[in-house]
Amino acid sequence: MKINTNSNTYIIIYSGVMVVTVAFVLAFVYQSLKSRQDANVALDKKKQILAALNIRDLTDEEAAARYAEVVQADRIVDAAGKVVAPGTQGGEQAAFSMNAIPADKSWLPIYLCSVDGKKKYVVPVYGMGLWGSIWGYVAVNEDMNTVYGAYFDHASETAGLGAEIKDSKTWQEQFAGKRIYDGNNEKVILAVKKTSEIKDTTCECDAVTGATLTSDGVSKMLESGLRLYVPFFQQESNQTK
Repeated sequence: MKINTNSNTYIIIYSGVMVVTVAFVLAFVYQSLKSRQDANVALDKKKQILAALNIRDLTDEEAAARYAEVVQADRIVDAAGKVVAPGTQGGEQAAFSMNAIPADKSWLPIYLCSVDGKKKYVVPVYGMGLWGSIWGYVAVNEDMNTVYGAYFDHASETAGLGAEIKDSKTWQEQFAGKRIYDGNNEKVILAVKKTSEIKDTTCECDAVTGATLTSDGVSKMLESGLRLYVPFFQQESNQTK
């Protein structure tokens, strides 16, 4: 029997078979590549954490090995600074497995690290830039009040302007040595400001030229993110006295 390829029934059946076939192929490809994609995302995250520790320009293999060596524990603490999960050496199951700071701020990721025999704390920060999400990692020295290093990234900031928070290593390097908290270690004073508005170079960094809103976003991100870790650093400071 000859099939009428011009009939509505044929067209509907043919379209349905094609949709199902394409959906099956796409699902198969997605599942086949998912483990590789997850591995790439995890590796990129490790590189960002290492960049905050001023460890950059590594191959994939070097980055994975260096993370396992440097990160002593991927710890999770609560809003009161108490340890919820201790994490492990080169860990990927505690703090590392968290995608972002929860909305209720009840669990906070923090990476306890050792660089050249000196203790460092790496904390993530999240915020909004001009066009979308921005985020980063700030490495804190053992005094728990000065920046050791910083790394920032973005979802969709303008190339040559707001995107410089990621692309300019020099811009990121200016954060090193800046004070984070006030004399009582309670209020965040680390900030990004226009050159003409900087009054205290010990805690204020230069904004990206021509990217005021993105720079303001970084400043707000630092304040809201680092403020969450005040209880932890206070407890950690008391334990080391």
